Amino acid sequence: MQPFLPLTAVALPLLRDNIDTDTLIPSREITAVSKTGLAPGLFAGWRYLGGDHAKPDPAFELNQSAYRGAQVLLAGENFGCGSSREQAVWALAEYGFRVLAAPSFNPIFYRNCVRNGIVPAMLPANQIAEIARWVAADPQRNRLSVDLRARRIGTPDHRSWQFTIPDESRDFLLRGVDAIDETLKLRDRIAEFRAADQLRRPWAYEIDTAPRDAVQSDVDML
Repeated sequence: MQPFLPLTAVALPLLRDNIDTDTLIPSREITAVSKTGLAPGLFAGWRYLGGDHAKPDPAFELNQSAYRGAQVLLAGENFGCGSSREQAVWALAEYGFRVLAAPSFNPIFYRNCVRNGIVPAMLPANQIAEIARWVAADPQRNRLSVDLRARRIGTPDHRSWQFTIPDESRDFLLRGVDAIDETLKLRDRIAEFRAADQLRRPWAYEIDTAPRDAVQSDVDML
């Protein structure tokens, strides 16, 4: 992941509660397990008429020129609920969203955001509505600035709102790392433990050396 730097960008207000992961990317749009190629399927059920990618719905905000290049999404309560599919976050990230501002998030979705470089910023619903009204007046001009280190969303006229994000999540995003990266910082100690443990429990490190064709024969018999 790339470290999150202060961002000034177009914001897209989509103040609907309980936007679930199937709305973010319907299962029919997931054709491979990959972090790429998912952006066209983002919000596909709302974004296209009859689900046809060749027919964008002009009424849906994501298709409107006023919100072109949006990197901040303003949403309602319980954003990212539903299934745990990480593709929902991958699609948002590939499209270009770097910040999601909502009163609350599904916990699994929230963690997936942090693991994929998206800031899940929590603010009260009335504050998000206030920000959305200001943005909607002139989206391309009324851009939001996001300072993760200060936990602040601001405007050029010096209005600002403090959002909530745990210290650990903020730290990971600022440094562009995840929990696996943190674990790998201890790789030397892990290697030392494994070497000592292998002397104590050699049986736990035995490798099955059965020929591949023999293993396949066993599978075929099942």
